[in-house]
Amino acid sequence: MTAPPAPVRRGGRALATGIALSVLAGGLAGAATGTYFGDSDNAAAPIQLPQANAPAPLPGASIANAAAAVLPGVVSVRAGRATGSGFVIDAQGHVVTNAHVVQEARNVTLVLSTGRTVSAEIVGMDEDNDIAVLRTEATGLRPLTLGRSSQLRVGDPVLAIGSPLGLEGTVTAGIVSTVNRQARFGDNGNRQTAIQTDAAINPGNSGGPLVNASGQVVGVNTAIATLSGGSRTGNIGIGFAIPVDRMKTIVESLIN
Repeated sequence: MTAPPAPVRRGGRALATGIALSVLAGGLAGAATGTYFGDSDNAAAPIQLPQANAPAPLPGASIANAAAAVLPGVVSVRAGRATGSGFVIDAQGHVVTNAHVVQEARNVTLVLSTGRTVSAEIVGMDEDNDIAVLRTEATGLRPLTLGRSSQLRVGDPVLAIGSPLGLEGTVTAGIVSTVNRQARFGDNGNRQTAIQTDAAINPGNSGGPLVNASGQVVGVNTAIATLSGGSRTGNIGIGFAIPVDRMKTIVESLIN
């Protein structure tokens, strides 16, 4: 049996596998990297926040309808020289993004789907799991519905929504490639279960939602695979998202 590849340093090059994971913050922020391993059957820990079950597909359901339902709740995050994405989770103005997008920032602003720019404060960060919670006093926000990543199946259609390369409100479509991929991202370098998708995600997508065909958030887009030693740093059809079941546990602890 082949031993798993060694972890890769932040900002370093891939080692054993020839594939690295690059986080997706845009701007001039340094990229973190990690390695991915085999699949795992570890289930996400139970959480207390309510979750919606994925409804049965409705007649006439489409990618366009799902995108239209989600886009009003997606924001662009500007944190110093770094840029990323995020999404509204409640009526109190809490926004989820990746920790690596905001961890070096003194001031954070959000660009809403309407084009309005508003200020935000950092409520808390979990760098080990690469999750951050922001809060804005802005009104008229559209919270997104949180689904259940435990209900995902390989082949399910998903959308990645965010601001890749600063292009706000970008929607890409793909499928769930694997539901229990093991990856290392976050400051502790521990293996974590991730959703693998071929939906195109690129630098600037960090912290944006991965949603199912019903428009429910099932993950937080966080990293992409890149080829070791090459000049390509964009999408090659292998992206990774933090499962929403784990995200909700972390977010609850940060808010409370």
